[in-house]
Amino acid sequence: MDARNLLDEWLRLGSRQVATNGIELRVVEHGDGPAVVFVHGFPELGFSWRHQVFAFAEAGFRTLTPDMRGYGGSSRPDRIEDYDIATLCADLVGVLDDAGIEDAIFVGHDWGASVVWQLAVRHPDRVRAVAGLSVPATPRSAAPPLPILRSRLGEDFYMCWFQEPGIADAALASDVRRTLLQDDVVSVRDLLTGTGSEMVAPTWLSEAELGYYIETFTTTGFTGGLNYYRNLDRNWELAAHLADAKIHQPTLFIAGSQDAVIRFTPTSKMTSVLSDLRASIVLDGAGHWIQQERAAEVSAALIDFARGLD
Repeated sequence: MDARNLLDEWLRLGSRQVATNGIELRVVEHGDGPAVVFVHGFPELGFSWRHQVFAFAEAGFRTLTPDMRGYGGSSRPDRIEDYDIATLCADLVGVLDDAGIEDAIFVGHDWGASVVWQLAVRHPDRVRAVAGLSVPATPRSAAPPLPILRSRLGEDFYMCWFQEPGIADAALASDVRRTLLQDDVVSVRDLLTGTGSEMVAPTWLSEAELGYYIETFTTTGFTGGLNYYRNLDRNWELAAHLADAKIHQPTLFIAGSQDAVIRFTPTSKMTSVLSDLRASIVLDGAGHWIQQERAAEVSAALIDFARGLD
């Protein structure tokens, strides 16, 4: 199926608004069988999982794919503290409750990976297994993360720059195409380099698909997603009682060898957190947007993982 048809097929799936945790999430559901929930990151949408949604449905699974709080067709609360990790996890529990599902396999990319790792600890009875893409599971740091990031990577590091409300929001929204096409971003300079009109979409993203993202983020802006980053230290505080917690469900990790995230968040400590890591897969030459860039390989690895569960 080509990219244009895939976009059309995605739109034909439709969606529903799920009331959960005091907000509404737009959720796309497809397929029948064991439940799999796909959780996107920044700046993405449920649409980022389009390849996996169709592959899993064909393989005999029921998929639920929300636009996370702050994104797309879902609620976008104003308060920064409404985007902390405990709240995000509770949103996903509500998705299961609405669908009448006891537990599910959770698959997350980027921020979505951070959320599903935490979900497995906070709500273990609702998580059958976990797959994280790009962002590895790590032990809780000895100190809040932002001072550590500032000391190691400087104020120009994108997560640090995101902290001041309004600044990054306006800069990213001023050229939505540029924001969405930046790759391997580490510094503010990386984010603000070039002009979107002069940038070419990568081979794995059609102009039609890119247009869907651009239209959505032009409407919503980026503040909801940026508020995830503005809770980094708050999340650290909220996880104090989970400092020594481990994830005992079956787990899988997938990343691209060229993903900047695994350069500043190494994978070497995963086994101290994950007691049943089934595989850690690094796709040679792949970048950050791995479930779209290397869709067939990622879908195959995820389906193999899901089929191999007890």
